[in-house]
Amino acid sequence: MSSLGSCTGACGRRDFLQQGAALLALTLFFGRDAAAMPVRMGAALRRDGATVTYPIPAADGVTIDRDQDVILARSGNRVIAFSLICPHQNTALRWQEKAGEFQCPKHKSRYRTDGTFIAGRATRAMDRFAITRAGETVVVDVDRVFEADAQAADWAAAVVTL
Repeated sequence: MSSLGSCTGACGRRDFLQQGAALLALTLFFGRDAAAMPVRMGAALRRDGATVTYPIPAADGVTIDRDQDVILARSGNRVIAFSLICPHQNTALRWQEKAGEFQCPKHKSRYRTDGTFIAGRATRAMDRFAITRAGETVVVDVDRVFEADAQAADWAAAVVTL
């Protein structure tokens, strides 16, 4: 289990990037009060090709699966799966608290808290993975990534309602 802000100068690059991605997912899914939501490290129950199966999160919060590069977020009766990467050049985004937005540290692309593109070199908003419910689990298809601008209906539908 991890919490935001626990990464100090002694942490590894992967831990630092995962914590930044967790904050991104929290803020996109839960809004500006996201920092109070719990962040957990987790693992898939199984992987079968491009699909990764997870237990339905028991409570609101975010679960990071570092092996699959998936962030699973639950709020109320909704579950969404996000990728850990910026849609521009696979760089982890960082939360800019004073500006109230996300920024790619590599090329300074900026995003609103809902993932909408504001400015920079990126050409689109943040992405979501396809997700379905299977009994008491959710199945994430990591090969089916929806872009908000090119696949607006699919992006909006990439939610499991419990």
